[in-house]
Amino acid sequence: MSEQANVADNSPEAKKKSKAGKGTKNETFEDQLKKLEMIVENLEKGELPLEESLSQFEKGVKLTRECQQLLNQAQQKVAILTQGDEGEQLQEFSKD
Repeated sequence: MSEQANVADNSPEAKKKSKAGKGTKNETFEDQLKKLEMIVENLEKGELPLEESLSQFEKGVKLTRECQQLLNQAQQKVAILTQGDEGEQLQEFSKD
């Protein structure tokens, strides 16, 4: 029976569950932003116990950093794609 358990652990379903439990690295920016918004909403209500509030705050900080990293990567891609042959910027983005 232990051999069957090992086979089950290597199944695609087990791998998906394992990946899902590792964090937010495979989630989209939008998914992470929604989670962050939910955390902020829960914290703003002020109904959570202190320990839960701290835990939620910690998750929020982690999500914020991951979202910022994704935004930085997107910004770099845009800069590369809009760069001309001689290194000049083809067009500037409006910051509005």
